Amino acid sequence: MKIGLAGTMSVGKTTLVKALLELDEFKDYTGCVERSKYLSDLGIPLNTDSSVKGQLVFIAERASELFNDNLLTDRTVYDVCAFTKEAKSIKSNEKEILFDAAMLLAKQYDIIFYVSPEGVDIENNGIRETNPEYRDRIDKSIKWFLQTYKPKRTVEIKGSTEERIAIILNELKK
Repeated sequence: MKIGLAGTMSVGKTTLVKALLELDEFKDYTGCVERSKYLSDLGIPLNTDSSVKGQLVFIAERASELFNDNLLTDRTVYDVCAFTKEAKSIKSNEKEILFDAAMLLAKQYDIIFYVSPEGVDIENNGIRETNPEYRDRIDKSIKWFLQTYKPKRTVEIKGSTEERIAIILNELKK
């Protein structure tokens, strides 16, 4: 099963994937988590400074993850599209091309868990954007992409890590 967590920055997606990978239910899964520091160190612009080349790298990362039969990832093509949509330096026609490329992969996820930012403070890790308005714009964009390019199955999760895990495990039993 290919499981993706989609959500704006600093909502606990990476923490959640790491916690899930500790469970027996996910022992055969490949876990993919945030590589922002690594990518930033390579000179790839992130957040509001994103570029066409940078977003193509992110799409390629998502595509490479999807080669795994059992995948649990804290980033999806929906996240890539939201950051692309909000990037100031990418032209509208280039954005459309990137959206089309990314959405070719969308139906490969068996389930997308949308991680709500409700009740979660922004954590500054030195890499991610901490502007609350930008975070809200990314969240709205992710929700728009999830509505417009519907995945096979979407479930919204919120609450503590433990509550989120319980929701995920329950949904996967269905």
